[in-house]
Amino acid sequence: MNIQPWAGADVFPALCRALLTWHKSAPDTRDLPWRDEPTPYHVWISEIMLQQTRAAVVRAYYLRFLTALPSIHDLAAVNDDALMKLWQGLGYYSRARNLKRAAQVIVKEHGGDLPNDFNALLTLPGIGRYTASAIASFAYGQPHPAVDGNFLRVAARITANPIDIGKDSTKRSLEAALSVSYPEGRDAGLLNEAFMDLGATICLPHGAPLCHSCPAAQLCLAHDRGTEQDYPVKSAAKARRKEKHTVLILSCGDRIAIRKRPTKGLLAGLWEYPHLDGKQSKRAVRAHLEDEGFRILSIDPLPPARHIFSHIEWELTGWAVTVAEKNEPPLMAAETASDAPSSLLWVRRAELAETYSIPAAFGYFTPYM
Repeated sequence: MNIQPWAGADVFPALCRALLTWHKSAPDTRDLPWRDEPTPYHVWISEIMLQQTRAAVVRAYYLRFLTALPSIHDLAAVNDDALMKLWQGLGYYSRARNLKRAAQVIVKEHGGDLPNDFNALLTLPGIGRYTASAIASFAYGQPHPAVDGNFLRVAARITANPIDIGKDSTKRSLEAALSVSYPEGRDAGLLNEAFMDLGATICLPHGAPLCHSCPAAQLCLAHDRGTEQDYPVKSAAKARRKEKHTVLILSCGDRIAIRKRPTKGLLAGLWEYPHLDGKQSKRAVRAHLEDEGFRILSIDPLPPARHIFSHIEWELTGWAVTVAEKNEPPLMAAETASDAPSSLLWVRRAELAETYSIPAAFGYFTPYM
């Protein structure tokens, strides 16, 4: 990787001093429970949850997760369905799978303790440079800047640097430029918190930054020029691929049909409601289900929905379908290969709420069971 020096980095020592002083003197108004007890396990769980998810959303999930799984040993041993139920609603479910995989490695190879070596942390599933830096600084007091979008935005504005913040090389460049100014001990974590809090509350990503409240305004080249909103620069994201699916809330007596998704690909291994590709009409849904051996009692339309993933957008049509009771409800899509959907599993509504995790992409239709 070709890593260029960060232009204007000579201001970073003064920036770090200013932010650390500000953070130590400012009242903590964000009420983030993971800051109360920054043990390695707590830091790790919170940082994984905070990837792609707002802190306000994470708070309740974090507290519930630690109540259910208070230690790395508990996480390593948890049942997959129980883990996914704890994670339901946070999205990006591969994060939860990697947490369990990493916990099992930690128990087997590190005696149940997260390693305190940065490079050793990088070998664990789901832990990249940012998360390793966060754990190293918050939990172990090591001088590692945890460079995320907040860091990049603040640094780009302070130095009026038009570098593309979407590139990995840019993050590495900022890491290298900041690391020489980072303290050790508790201040390492506090400085990371200062960058994060400044970006979250003052040097805002959308709309005008609150420069009048910024402790580093006098150091900021973009502020001096009145060009704050020209930074940061980020290359345009690729357009999302659009797909259409028809979701079936299929009921038989007091049971609802779900099935497990393939073990690879989008939402791998999670439970879903059965669905068909494309936007299917009532007549097409009826014909398909009758071909599968169902005797249909009613089909009613459900409100349409849309779900956006990072790279795909789903347009969802829904139908509530009631089928006749049988001793053994018929199966649909009964493939057993690991790369195909599983057979239908018929579960009681209470079981669905308590045991099985339905991702948000299908959860739009859960109220219509």
